[in-house]
Amino acid sequence: MNFSGKYQVQSHENFEAFMKAVGMPDDLIQKRKDIKGVSEIVQNGNHFKFTINTGSKVIQNEFTLGEECEMEFLTGEKVKAVVQLEGENKLVTTLKGIKSVTEFNGDTVTSVS
Repeated sequence: MNFSGKYQVQSHENFEAFMKAVGMPDDLIQKRKDIKGVSEIVQNGNHFKFTINTGSKVIQNEFTLGEECEMEFLTGEKVKAVVQLEGENKLVTTLKGIKSVTEFNGDTVTSVS
């Protein structure tokens, strides 16, 4: 699957627990938990440019599958992460020892943390 395109976030399963686990303050979790942002991906082979627009914030990250990279988190914090491809349509991100699975179906995204 080529992931290039724009995607609407459909749902964030376990969002609050995941954000607490990675250190996001409770007040920011409450502000961001219901945001359904838009993600835009440009894929070139195993290299990805990922832009997330939450309405009030735009986050841009780049990574190559299987290689450690530095990503900006929702808080503005820079964290080390590794992204792997699972199956045809899932990207699995590991950061701070925690996994998050992003599944792409058509033009929607579901995140499970």
